Amino acid sequence: MYRMFIILGAALLLIGLAGSLLGRLPGDFRFTKGNVTVYFPVMTSVIISILCTLIFFIWNKFK
Repeated sequence: MYRMFIILGAALLLIGLAGSLLGRLPGDFRFTKGNVTVYFPVMTSVIISILCTLIFFIWNKFK
């Protein structure tokens, strides 16, 4: 159980580092009106979803 949490934490750390290095991707929408800004990270969410799916697929394959 602890091993799974360590691997999950490391994966989230890598995803966070990759997100900060990549910055804003095309497909991420930002709307600004006055002093209100709304940000919809659509493409970033799709990429994170694909990466998580691959990680869990590989995890289950070798389990």
